[in-house]
Amino acid sequence: MIDLQGRVALVTGASRGIGRACAIRLAQAGADVVLGYLTSKRGALEAAEEISAMGRRAAVVRADVSEPSDLRQMVRFTEKQFARLDIIVSNVATGGFRPILESTPRQWSHAVRSNVGALLALVRAAQPLLIRSGRGKVIALSSLGSRRALQDYGLIGSTKASLESAVRQLAFEIGPLGVNFNVLLAGLVDTASTRGLPNADQAFRDAASRSLTGRALLATDVADGVLFLASPLSDMVQGQVLILDAGAAIRS
Repeated sequence: MIDLQGRVALVTGASRGIGRACAIRLAQAGADVVLGYLTSKRGALEAAEEISAMGRRAAVVRADVSEPSDLRQMVRFTEKQFARLDIIVSNVATGGFRPILESTPRQWSHAVRSNVGALLALVRAAQPLLIRSGRGKVIALSSLGSRRALQDYGLIGSTKASLESAVRQLAFEIGPLGVNFNVLLAGLVDTASTRGLPNADQAFRDAASRSLTGRALLATDVADGVLFLASPLSDMVQGQVLILDAGAAIRS
């Protein structure tokens, strides 16, 4: 059994969907958790209450991940509340769904800041804490759009591809100091965010039909993958992209 007692995790976008599932799963394994949110304070507080009911410590903090100052404040808050930070799960993604050439420069800038810059800002602020941890873990969430062309997904997919490259570079530069950097690339999960995809219902049916497990991918499945990458079991996994899609990609 994975035991994360004594560890502190910071999860962005933790008020709902995959981020919330990750926060809950890390707490079930024994970690104390800081839950980041932007608009859904109620969802973050509800998740924190669920974590507290397990006997773990939880705190919520509002942060716009496109703003480095907010992310620095989030790390300072974590250090003040818990005196350490061992695990970062960078989950938030934004960009909207439209043809790639219809994306404006402003939309590109915001997507880059949120989908790639957020991870870099978090690591920059948290680097001393992660190194002090002894074996810090940084997990970034990606998606199939990083390597496949999907309808109206060009802006998000392009920035996710950049995110994966950034993680490899972070592993190369900082990994020797005792921090693991990896990506979890998840298949399609039915969340409030993915419900905005063009032809979402058909996309969910297609994803379920390609699954080799006989069922659709759940947010809790993604959380289990994150738990592995956050645990000592992944100490020798560095700078990698773990694909978690129930085998759908091998049938495409």
